Amino acid sequence: MSIQHSASNSEIEQYFPLIIAHVQKRVTLSPSEQQSFTSLLKMRKLLRRQFLVQAGEVCQYESFVVKGCLRSFYQDAKGNDHTLHFAMEDWWISDFGSFLTGTPAQRHIEALEPSIVLQIDKPSLEQLYQQVPAFERFFRLLHQQACLAQDQRILNDISLTGAERYQAFQEKYPALVQRVPQKYLASYLGITPVFLSQIRSKKAKPGPKILN
Repeated sequence: MSIQHSASNSEIEQYFPLIIAHVQKRVTLSPSEQQSFTSLLKMRKLLRRQFLVQAGEVCQYESFVVKGCLRSFYQDAKGNDHTLHFAMEDWWISDFGSFLTGTPAQRHIEALEPSIVLQIDKPSLEQLYQQVPAFERFFRLLHQQACLAQDQRILNDISLTGAERYQAFQEKYPALVQRVPQKYLASYLGITPVFLSQIRSKKAKPGPKILN
């Protein structure tokens, strides 16, 4: 079971400029609208390998990462992990299906590093839509971006070799390549850790191209 850590007002308030700057990349907020938004946020601290969400429990929050790195993964009947997403600073993460429908989550979300997230629950989000209509546009744009990224990942899985998928991931998310353990990155790319190690060795030493 995950552990909840409470935070003082001053502690959470230091992270408000980060999430406001993130939102205002997509929509413009007045000072009063910013206040309406931040008043609905909660802060959660996670230790390394601590769960933000566990499969079987309802995901009650959309979570914005202000510090750290997390991953979501599905665990099959044989106990094998299948990494679905990563999230680092300035990204959101949740089990959106569970959050939206109130049904049990099908995935786990765990911290890969000590992490801090700002969270908003569904009732607060509905309240926010009423108080600040710009947030309906903000979250629509956010989810559209997520859908486009997911579609591209599916196409990459179909059309690219393992080495090409790694190259595409490295070009798009260079910071994540440095922070995510190799076994989780390999799981995300649908290749073995040994093969990923070979790809990295080949990239470090120019030579014949590896095909998967």
